[in-house]
Amino acid sequence: MSPPLDAALLLFAHGARDPSWAEPFRRIVRRLNEQQPGIRVELAYLESMKPTLESAVTGLAAEGVRQITVVPLFLAQGGHLKQDLPRLLEAIRSEHPSLRIDATSAIGDSEDLTNAIADWALVQHASRARSKPGSDT
Repeated sequence: MSPPLDAALLLFAHGARDPSWAEPFRRIVRRLNEQQPGIRVELAYLESMKPTLESAVTGLAAEGVRQITVVPLFLAQGGHLKQDLPRLLEAIRSEHPSLRIDATSAIGDSEDLTNAIADWALVQHASRARSKPGSDT
């Protein structure tokens, strides 16, 4: 079943002063677009980068999007997700009352993701344990 054309997936990351910091998140957007070209996918940031969550939602609403799923790309439920995101969403919802905005839990809450990170870390360790002492490869 295809998602409605008036729906969007909005990935929400922290942001950083260095633009290259966002490259892994842009790769996620590209992968989603390749896997599901019919889904509208956008990326927004909490701070230091653009678009902000507010401006991304405003742009999507102006284009006729009526339902947005916000996926926080944070590994843990820290202050940004416990306080900042709910406050931002409350303000955004008051500005766009006809828009349905749902937020998921942090990606770090996914056991699949944390298992994948643990598996990757073990592979990295094993490959380095087999290399010469003092080698970075």
